[in-house]
Amino acid sequence: MRRQRIQQAAVNLDGDRTAGRASIARGSLLLILLFALIGCTREAMLFDHLDANRPALYVPTSDDDSAISFEIGVGTPAREISEKLASAGLIHDADLFEAYVRSIGRAQDLKAGTFLLRASMTPAEIAEALMAEHAAGVSVTIREGWRLEQVADALALDGIVSGEDYRRTAQLPDLTALSEIAPSNSPTAPKVDPPSCCDVKIDRWPFLDARPEGASLEGFLFPATYQLPAVEPTAEELIARQLDAFAARIMPIYQQAVAEGANPPDLYRALIVASLVEREAVVADERPTIAGVILNRLDNGMLLEIDATVQYAMGYQPATGQWWKTPVFLEEYQGVHSPYNTYLNRDLPPGPIASPGEDSFRAALHPERHEFLYYVATGDGSGGHAFAKTFSEHLQNVQRYLNR
Repeated sequence: MRRQRIQQAAVNLDGDRTAGRASIARGSLLLILLFALIGCTREAMLFDHLDANRPALYVPTSDDDSAISFEIGVGTPAREISEKLASAGLIHDADLFEAYVRSIGRAQDLKAGTFLLRASMTPAEIAEALMAEHAAGVSVTIREGWRLEQVADALALDGIVSGEDYRRTAQLPDLTALSEIAPSNSPTAPKVDPPSCCDVKIDRWPFLDARPEGASLEGFLFPATYQLPAVEPTAEELIARQLDAFAARIMPIYQQAVAEGANPPDLYRALIVASLVEREAVVADERPTIAGVILNRLDNGMLLEIDATVQYAMGYQPATGQWWKTPVFLEEYQGVHSPYNTYLNRDLPPGPIASPGEDSFRAALHPERHEFLYYVATGDGSGGHAFAKTFSEHLQNVQRYLNR
């Protein structure tokens, strides 16, 4: 009887152990499912955040070009890397950066090592740099307000890509060939498929349809810092990246102005005005004011009389090795026979005269509302201008600032 009770106790104990193990297994399974659910929920939230804030991927934290040493340890997860980038002031939004690298399936491709990054790089450009092998690319910086020939000369001087190829491609672009350059290496590129052999419609940069027939890419070559392949980079690759950046950085500004009912001019005219503002404005706060003067003079049927258009028409100056003649004297204006000379021709010049940045483009879409029709440089080293509503006021400003 005692042996029977012992055997029964053993059976009960084994049953309890089996039940305990089953209970533990169920608990473990529930925990696994719970963590998986939390992970899925977080990933869904990240992707929702990405969808709502995607344009911010192409906006740098600042314009500071100073190199910042950034180190990634072996096995560091994307979330921790994103947080470290934000703490270093290299990106604005850690969640957005993490969502971006996860959305393109590259969260595991962020390399370990020490990288030289800049706050002037966009989050997408930083992601591209961290996913690349060391020394996998070279940086090329295009300045705001440069004309395409000026960019070509700078490229030739740096020896990174052929300046002559850049000039030729920008002036007479083969859009079919350019669109076939894979956008995957360009962080600002839209995700598009290259055209097939039987479909030559260019959908990658539809905004280029705004150009007059035969026009160059002047104005559409967005000024920024670009990463090119280290091995034999080409001018065509740079131009494709610039057009991709225009799509990512400028077109959302224009589309938002249209959506808000701002009634902006057509894209090409807006780009022309923006290029004039870029060349004329030195003080950032004056951009909307100068844009307002340009539009006021157009509304009044006046000649624009903008020096930068005459400089553009005069072209390269062998004596100084410059593309913008400075100074330009009043007596020279009548001898510059070009549709770009706004001292002789009414309305806007036929095309942009330089590559404008985002702020100048915004100014062209949202000019300051005022009654100014004239401005003259103060000549005090500040880069500022004195504005006037009437010609007599303008003459007084000229006497005050230019003839003192």
